[in-house]
Amino acid sequence: QVQLVESGGGLVQAGGSLRLSCAASGITFSRYAMGWFRQAPGKEREFVAAITWSGAGTYYTDSVKGRFTISRDNAKNTVYLQMNSLKPEDTAVYYCAARRDMSGSYYYSGYQYNYWGQGTQVTVSS
Repeated sequence: QVQLVESGGGLVQAGGSLRLSCAASGITFSRYAMGWFRQAPGKEREFVAAITWSGAGTYYTDSVKGRFTISRDNAKNTVYLQMNSLKPEDTAVYYCAARRDMSGSYYYSGYQYNYWGQGTQVTVSS
């Protein structure tokens, strides 16, 4: 049974930082490209960041470039999202997603992912 479990969300003031984690089980983690998405109330889910299976390649949506960093530890079956300089508009439920892929590609459409976590709430106060 595949499970992706996010953690690390919470309430933070604008300008603060959070680190999200997503622990995977039931898959050979090192064979999967990973992504982070978010969904704010009343809005569609949007892509945030992606990382290739090896961690060699990363990709970000423009609004988080320079503030967020995606990384992974294949030995721990975990992908991370370090979020710095948080803004109120970053408030959302954050989801991690997995896609089996060892081509070295990364993916920014939710439809391209096979598995999803349950999400973790991030709230940034002004």
